[in-house]
Amino acid sequence: MAGKTGTDIFVLGLDDENLTTLRHIDMELRFHPLLSPEELQSGDIDLADLLDKASEQMAAFDGTIDAVVGYWDFPISSMVPMLADRFGLRSADLEAVVKCEHKYWSRLEQSKVIDEYPAFGLVDPFHDTKPPDGLDYPLWIKPVKSYSSELAFKVRDDDEFAHALDEIRDGIHRIGDPFEYVLSQLDLPEEIAKSGGNACLAEAEISGAQLTVEGYNDGTDIHIYGVVDSVPYAGSSSFLRYEYPSTLSEDMLDRAVDASRKVIRQMGLESVAFNIEFFADPVHEELALLEVNPRHSQSHDRLFELVDGMPNHQCMVRLALGLDPALPKGQGPYEHAAKWYLRRFEDGYVRKVPSAEDIERVQAHVPDSWVQIVIDEGVRLSEAAAQDSYSYELAHIFVGAHSEQELHEKYEQLLAGLPFEFDD
Repeated sequence: MAGKTGTDIFVLGLDDENLTTLRHIDMELRFHPLLSPEELQSGDIDLADLLDKASEQMAAFDGTIDAVVGYWDFPISSMVPMLADRFGLRSADLEAVVKCEHKYWSRLEQSKVIDEYPAFGLVDPFHDTKPPDGLDYPLWIKPVKSYSSELAFKVRDDDEFAHALDEIRDGIHRIGDPFEYVLSQLDLPEEIAKSGGNACLAEAEISGAQLTVEGYNDGTDIHIYGVVDSVPYAGSSSFLRYEYPSTLSEDMLDRAVDASRKVIRQMGLESVAFNIEFFADPVHEELALLEVNPRHSQSHDRLFELVDGMPNHQCMVRLALGLDPALPKGQGPYEHAAKWYLRRFEDGYVRKVPSAEDIERVQAHVPDSWVQIVIDEGVRLSEAAAQDSYSYELAHIFVGAHSEQELHEKYEQLLAGLPFEFDD
């Protein structure tokens, strides 16, 4: 466009919280919402229809589109390369993205270059009644494509395995069917084509401290810009907080970084940020890769901003524009940051959530904190969308601090000012 100043970027599923941090990127950028989070993540997902709607919206734009991006999981992570291809924009290759997203295909690729992964096997939830040969209880079973730990179950015996398959059969098609559409766009290896998008992965239980390696491949080299700890509630697999920077030993971090580089190179994932989740057992000096995500983690955006001075959204945006995506290091106001997940572990009817005034008051009391309520009044927790299999999210709480002790103290102060009421 003649006389154009600034850069126009379409963002799939743009929400207010992330728009705030996207605007902190030090560039003249204009962000345009492309479909709503509800359209993309709620109810049945008709991927072909969503792609057509997004294409129509982009085609109707009166100007030059410089990039299309997204920071959410499927279907957005798969839609970005498909839309980029339609409009001649920069993005990762769709096949490389799907190699990461299809949990069984991802394991097959990992096994070619690293040893740090659990024993695994494929399960047909509609016909199989036993775990794959060579896998013993306890184990985890999950669809080959899901998100937010949806339909992921830890099983300890045949009865729990059968119960998990019952639950999975009832819900697998919501994500599995649109994922089948993505798979249909590729020339797949025979084993992946046969398993499809409505299969399950079973894998041996792994344990230890959880960490996430964040980085990007700009086409010339693989860069790691941070490692975040994922701390669960005691006795649970549900996350209590994400904490940056990681508190694990340098040796364990180096091993996770080295494994990440090998896997990303094997996947052929370029021109996009990524995050890779691991379990680390420092006592036994063991490391196991849990999952490869072909996108950066938007849950960590404020953590990097509080500690390093810039949200990790910058990597996503600058990679899509073909620019150097390097983040600053240690230029934020704090040495530590965390995103806390306030959860309830029993079902209930939500009688009351904190008001806007409650949130404003506690945020004013605790500097550089942000509170996002993620549950609505008047709903039953078990009917809320996108929950994990064992808990219900109530709020996300971001905090910056100068020490780990201060992180905990600030969280407790915020918690005390957030009134929730439930009717059991």
